[in-house]
Amino acid sequence: MRRIIVAACCTWLFASAAWADMTTDTTAAEKERLSQAAAVLQARAETAEHEIPPGTAARAACVVVIPSVKKAAFIVGGEFGKGVLTCRTDQGWSGPAFVQLEKGSLGFQAGAEEIELVLLIMNRRGADRLLQDKVTLGAGMSVAAGPVGGTASAATDARLTAEILSYSRSRGAFIGADISGGRLGPDADANRNVYGTSHTAQDIISGRVESPGDARDFITAVQHEFGSTPSSASR
Repeated sequence: MRRIIVAACCTWLFASAAWADMTTDTTAAEKERLSQAAAVLQARAETAEHEIPPGTAARAACVVVIPSVKKAAFIVGGEFGKGVLTCRTDQGWSGPAFVQLEKGSLGFQAGAEEIELVLLIMNRRGADRLLQDKVTLGAGMSVAAGPVGGTASAATDARLTAEILSYSRSRGAFIGADISGGRLGPDADANRNVYGTSHTAQDIISGRVESPGDARDFITAVQHEFGSTPSSASR
């Protein structure tokens, strides 16, 4: 009997170790995505001449960072990228929900094979809608290239009413970006890898789900760039 118990314990320990390894493997990509997203915001902070106007940043309800949007040869005229989304809550910024962008026409600079995107979602209704399913930008949700510079004096009517303001970075410069036609929505596999099956993407951005430790640098970068006080748009 004692040998059976010992053998059973050894089997359980082996299974536990194997599960830990599997969990580490399945979340490695998400950890890297969070790290890259933090790096994008940190790099953006170093280009003051292309900064998001403070008033615009303060109005954003949610922020999406897609570290690498690549030309996809298998999609004619389209691109593909994966990123993270966080929203303001009464307690600060939510844990990151994982999202992905498909297709679209991003107007790559000549010779550029990939760009980085920062998207400001200007109200929570927009974030909730895109996390229910993929939405087409410019059709299902209004989108405009975001203003840059120290003031928002260049804001147009389209920018003032758009649900999403978009910024791209390629070759070191952040500029407003046209992402009309792209489809943005939740990355269900990544969210399940990090948070399990009991939480929806809406749960994550509500602030009711604890943010993973690996998201600390990303959330800190968001706080630095967009502040931590909830905006009226986040409610």
